[in-house]
Amino acid sequence: MHDTNMKSYLLPVIVMLTCCSLLHAEESGKHLFILSGQSNMARFKPKSWFTPGISEALGAENVIVSFHAQGGQPISKWYKQWKSSTGETDPEAGKIYDALMETTKATIQGSKIQTVTFIWMQGEADSKAGNSDVYLASLNGLKKQLEQDLDRTDINFIIGRLSDSGFYRRRDKKRINNLDWDTVRKAQESFADASERAVWIDTDDLNGEKQELHYIKPEGYKKLGERYVEAAVTLVQAK
Repeated sequence: MHDTNMKSYLLPVIVMLTCCSLLHAEESGKHLFILSGQSNMARFKPKSWFTPGISEALGAENVIVSFHAQGGQPISKWYKQWKSSTGETDPEAGKIYDALMETTKATIQGSKIQTVTFIWMQGEADSKAGNSDVYLASLNGLKKQLEQDLDRTDINFIIGRLSDSGFYRRRDKKRINNLDWDTVRKAQESFADASERAVWIDTDDLNGEKQELHYIKPEGYKKLGERYVEAAVTLVQAK
């Protein structure tokens, strides 16, 4: 009788422990971070300013970082269905995105991925080309494109908002109105503010007293990396 009671007691305990083990197994896997964008991202060195910090926070064995960036490029080089407000398209639409995905898929081959975080630093080219009016739609399109290609709808996004560089003339640094620059900045904010899985970070203090287009080396990029890490950890832990 005592033995029967003991078995009756142990059975639910074993079931509970088994369920907990399965739950832990389902939640296991690596955290993938994909970094891309134009010049300020191309000048950024993840191995120096991002990977060490995120590895310390989450464990180096739990982190995969994929990086591909190219200066001076519009968002159409990532978003394949890009169209201007007048219906123009880009014959090379998605060219950089394809290279990024090829690198990323090769990097994660054989690994189970628990979370994906996309870190984006881009927008100058679209502002200069006067395509700010379709930038928010392009960002949302890029998001859907990533979700389809990575087969998941829980991707985290970190947007490095354009700095205030575009509000100053290059020749004399006098402050000016720049509607396209402002529109891109607001589009980046709106994109991030619309989702609990997205944030935007401020970069206005990273380009020095002269409000240069590119950030101060190495201090500006080091601070940028620290902000990426902080935002990434917050989003991953929120899961």
